[in-house]
Amino acid sequence: MTSRRHFLRTAAFGGLAGAASLLAPRAFAADKAVHATHSPDAMPANPGDVSAPGYRPPHKYGAGGTQAGNMFVETSDETVEAMMQAHWDAGVRYFDTSPWYGLGLSERRMGHFLDGKQRDDYVLSSKVGRLLTPDASMDSHGIWAGDLNFNYRYDYTAAGVRRSVEDSLQRLGVPSLDMVFIHDLAPSNDDLDDYDAQLKTAIDGAMPELTKMREEGLIKAWGMGVNDIEPALAALDNAEPNVLLQATRYTLMNHDDALERLFPKCEAQGCSVVIGAPLGAGFLAGKDRWLYSGDAIPDGYREKRARISEIASVHGTDLRTAALQFTAAPSIVSATIPGARDARQARENAASMRASIAPAFWQALKREGLINADAPTELTQKA
Repeated sequence: MTSRRHFLRTAAFGGLAGAASLLAPRAFAADKAVHATHSPDAMPANPGDVSAPGYRPPHKYGAGGTQAGNMFVETSDETVEAMMQAHWDAGVRYFDTSPWYGLGLSERRMGHFLDGKQRDDYVLSSKVGRLLTPDASMDSHGIWAGDLNFNYRYDYTAAGVRRSVEDSLQRLGVPSLDMVFIHDLAPSNDDLDDYDAQLKTAIDGAMPELTKMREEGLIKAWGMGVNDIEPALAALDNAEPNVLLQATRYTLMNHDDALERLFPKCEAQGCSVVIGAPLGAGFLAGKDRWLYSGDAIPDGYREKRARISEIASVHGTDLRTAALQFTAAPSIVSATIPGARDARQARENAASMRASIAPAFWQALKREGLINADAPTELTQKA
């Protein structure tokens, strides 16, 4: 067996569980046969119109790979394999990962699962900006748990991102990537020295090199993969990205800035948007934590979440379903990509994307000012 089939064996800890008081039965009922297999065409689809802005996978739903990298707690190989299988059985065909997720662990685990599957049958994205180096002393680091065995350094140069893509292809065991995102090049990244200087390096190095890789056919699309809007706008101003991964800035809780500044510019410049962290790293599935760093939950968020959940229950849906479908509804959005800790969460998330939400629910949220009055809410493209 190759090393790709012998990953670190760790005991599985409890995953991110939704609080029962926040989740009405609807999405669970939509997936009573928890081992049922669903066609990818049961998911909301992107329009086949070639005039639609930017690169787009066939469907507007994918799976994020943070939990496959032991985010917050160690997760066993068996649990991750079952989670990936549940995604696949639910019709999910877009998978997002990164060298940063578990310092290579997420890519290795995804590559293990995808080994043997036809490359044209799925869409795969990863990221650049950090290069990994072996380091046996590297244990848990930040939000990544377990014996990681790798360290990292930032590198947004042309040579650095070329090396990063090649390394990712080897960890994943695939000949190409569909999308590549310049990762965590953002003012809010406290781990990054001198954001302005690093941004200039990326503008001069990473961005033209990724455009070259796109022209070579090694990748199909590239953009920023960031938590802040400013670097996404900078990429649009200085290069020609055709897809952006915008995390943490378009959720049920906070979305005004993306609606007003990011989405119109993407539309004008022919660039689609993938939404990361649509559940706020579990907050909108009932977890008492907002986003990745464990920062204090912003004032009013618990109350807003509770009220949305109450209204959802009245209209026969639930908080998670509303949160996921809300992020996929804008026409500029090409996919929303929540993570899942285990097979159960993978099935629940997919069931939420297959469920129907009454228009009256969204109207009620807008009447109470719980979401922006101009926010798109209807998923119209279903196969």
